[in-house]
Amino acid sequence: MLRVVPEDLVHGRRRAAAAALLTTAALVVSCSGPPKDGVAGAGGVTLSKTTPAAKGDIDSFTWAVYAEPPTLDYTVAFDYPQNTILSNVCESLMRWTPGLTLEPGLARRAANPDPTTWVYDLRSGVRFHDGRTMTADDVVFSLGRQRDPDNAAAWAQNFENVASVRKTGPLQVTVKLRKPDSQFPQYMATAAGVVASKAGVEAAGKDYGTSGGLACTGPFSLGTWNKGQSVELDRFDGYWGRKARSGKVVFRFMTDPSARTNAMLSGEADGGYLIPTESYGRLRDSGVGTLHFGEGLSTVNVNITNMKGPLGDVRVRRALSLALDRSGFVKAGLGGAGTVTNSLTTRAAWAAGSEHTRKNALDALPRITPDIAKATALVKEAGATGKTLTVATSSIGQDVSLLATAVQAAGARIGLDIRLKTIAPNAFTALFTDPEAREGIDMFPLTYYDSITDPLDLLQNFKTGAYMNFAGYSDQAYDAGVARATAEYDPDKRLVIETQLQKHAAENLLWIPVAEWPTAVFLNKRITGAPTTIAYMYYPWAADVGAAQ
Repeated sequence: MLRVVPEDLVHGRRRAAAAALLTTAALVVSCSGPPKDGVAGAGGVTLSKTTPAAKGDIDSFTWAVYAEPPTLDYTVAFDYPQNTILSNVCESLMRWTPGLTLEPGLARRAANPDPTTWVYDLRSGVRFHDGRTMTADDVVFSLGRQRDPDNAAAWAQNFENVASVRKTGPLQVTVKLRKPDSQFPQYMATAAGVVASKAGVEAAGKDYGTSGGLACTGPFSLGTWNKGQSVELDRFDGYWGRKARSGKVVFRFMTDPSARTNAMLSGEADGGYLIPTESYGRLRDSGVGTLHFGEGLSTVNVNITNMKGPLGDVRVRRALSLALDRSGFVKAGLGGAGTVTNSLTTRAAWAAGSEHTRKNALDALPRITPDIAKATALVKEAGATGKTLTVATSSIGQDVSLLATAVQAAGARIGLDIRLKTIAPNAFTALFTDPEAREGIDMFPLTYYDSITDPLDLLQNFKTGAYMNFAGYSDQAYDAGVARATAEYDPDKRLVIETQLQKHAAENLLWIPVAEWPTAVFLNKRITGAPTTIAYMYYPWAADVGAAQ
């Protein structure tokens, strides 16, 4: 069966965030996005896909980010700071839209002539920032870097089923899979599918991503990087699509949440994503701009990183879940904008399924009504009373620090001695990449955002050997379920399998689910145009930002 995504109108911003048109069968991705504009989301806030369109061009704008990226190499672009910047410089074969749908990117068409073949026909005349023109050789090289075992790519597991990436024409690349993989084509809209100039990357050598240019194709090129202070992006006038509305973007690194908020209130920064939750009220009522919310595909969880100690007993994990004050955390830690959940995945992630499938996915999960007496009994039954556990905390924002404190308080109520270990904001990212950084830590607050609109993006983290399976959990039946879901191209059939995977993960509390959380963005009165959804991680959002008047 042939599955094709056509180019259609050449550029995504002219698509009004509609789902990509399909010539034959449905594309194997979830083409349903967040609630429509004006629909109430988590915590009763109003969700939208984007902010009002810009009315004109501007010379520059300044954006606040909570940490400096250690590198902008696309192969290790897995966290908020990196992708918030990189999404405007480097582009992928496919593109995630503000409506969380999939459309053509650097590939004008993606075809699936058989279950183990994907053929990408590339746009012609696309220029890299280094002046070279994109060819199939650049795509083969760029995807090859993700597969290189010596490169420590964060996206490597998304290429596990790839048997080969070959040039099959001057502007055509064919990917052969070892077995059907419903997830691979979706990830080609993330940093996993970025295309950079082969010559440019090779010329930079070990310095690629940390100095000089990134040799990509986006509406902005990497400008000055003032280490410890800011990164500047310059509009790329040779861009193949519609040019950016702003001539420059300055990303300022502000690790202190209060400093970020004050910068937005004073005009030192024109806006920012990942707004400190404790600042929602101040920004909303300030009169200097508008606080917007969109679908975040994000859940706040307690990541279990060590199952060799007391947390290796599921009764202890269940006890913590029963003792956790989720409602109090949502009110204080998320500024009241989230909702308590017993699901590791968001409701929007299941949008591609039938109503029956979506209902089953969420109704089958264990209830989380607080029960201190039962939790205390479980700890005692597990022989864990008085045992010591360590949870990491950080001043990144109240969503992290207050959840860590809530976990500590929950432990105290049921006979566990839970201690806090403070991690600096710039070092918090290391918890995801460096096993040594997780030494002595049993759990840490984790806001997980889906990189694609599919629950398997999160649920695959618990298969044996997965990149984020920090606790080393292993279950052959679960692994087999992940394999079946991955191989199933039909969205509803795949979601039925994923329903069972989610139930297993929830019953075993591989992570402890806490809340569902929308994305927040603040814009002062000078600018507009930024999308409100989590799409900003892989969509060139800054190109849409321009004059509000």
